[in-house]
Amino acid sequence: MGPFLYDLVLYPFYLIQKTGLYVGSKKKSVPERMKASTNGPAAEGSGANRSADWDSAQALFLQYLRYERNLSEETVRAYASDLSQFAEYARSVGGEGLLFPDSIDPGTIRGYLASVHRTLEKTSRARKLSALRSFFRYLISAGLMDDNPAELVAHPKIEQKMVSFLTVDAVFHFLDALSSSARKPGASWRKARNWALFESLYSTGVRVSELVKLDRDGVIFDEAVVRVSGKGRKERITPIGKKALDAIRCYISALEFQFGKRSAGAAKALFLNSRGGRLTARSVNRILKAELIGCGLWQHLSAHGLRHTFATHLLNAGADLRAIQEMLGHESLSTTQKYTHVNIDRLMKVYDASHPRSRKK
Repeated sequence: MGPFLYDLVLYPFYLIQKTGLYVGSKKKSVPERMKASTNGPAAEGSGANRSADWDSAQALFLQYLRYERNLSEETVRAYASDLSQFAEYARSVGGEGLLFPDSIDPGTIRGYLASVHRTLEKTSRARKLSALRSFFRYLISAGLMDDNPAELVAHPKIEQKMVSFLTVDAVFHFLDALSSSARKPGASWRKARNWALFESLYSTGVRVSELVKLDRDGVIFDEAVVRVSGKGRKERITPIGKKALDAIRCYISALEFQFGKRSAGAAKALFLNSRGGRLTARSVNRILKAELIGCGLWQHLSAHGLRHTFATHLLNAGADLRAIQEMLGHESLSTTQKYTHVNIDRLMKVYDASHPRSRKK
């Protein structure tokens, strides 16, 4: 039984144990039961109607993210880590015993952010604050809290950094070098994989996390598209170019030559590591760094930088921003605008050619 089905089947029994909710009964909802369950001896004399303890509330929130928001397991784990780290700090300053979400005030959150000021970047501190805001916002909607203490904490100011990207000439040099290396007689199947990997990344503009999740049957050669599972497990179809398809064919042929057609075809994942498992995003970034240096490009570039390169080149060539948004899998157009970088020369040319008062006579 996979982890998704395991949670789906067994989680109701977890709720029975933690909250007293009986599945299929007409008893109180989960939040109501959890409120009622904390009004016993532990809450007597407190003068307040305690909500669920932190661990129970966090478990409900994570299930909400997993099944209602349909977020990926990686995102759910990130939320869990951020919330657990804050809870550990709150317990350390608040004494032993159960921690309750409604006992948290803005001062506790500010103290936590101050405690990680020296060890975490602004972006990481901002993410942790956002996780807390989302958590308390959920508890308010579930009737477990009245106010959101995280909303009263100022968000760290983050400078917008331009993501590094390659010029058209640099991309052509890089991919042509990979192609030549992969096509050499006796070349390792890894060379063909690397060529297919980065041709596909530049051709489709998908996230590296989406690329490593790509299965062999997700590449539809006849229609020149790939089927991608994006954020929130949302599936989308995105175009892929002829050169990328040629690179994938070369890679599959190299795999079959190296391991035999049956063994190579047994793998579900498209991009494999040396042990035959699915390649990871971290490995892709490591391979990219080595291949860039190998072909004489010393520019620091992540796999995300190739996605940014894809969007920038399309926009500079006149592609519609909405179309780029669809291919990138962005829900908001403003997100797409952050990924793109239009050089000032092109903007000036468009302005000079289009604006009535700027045209030269």
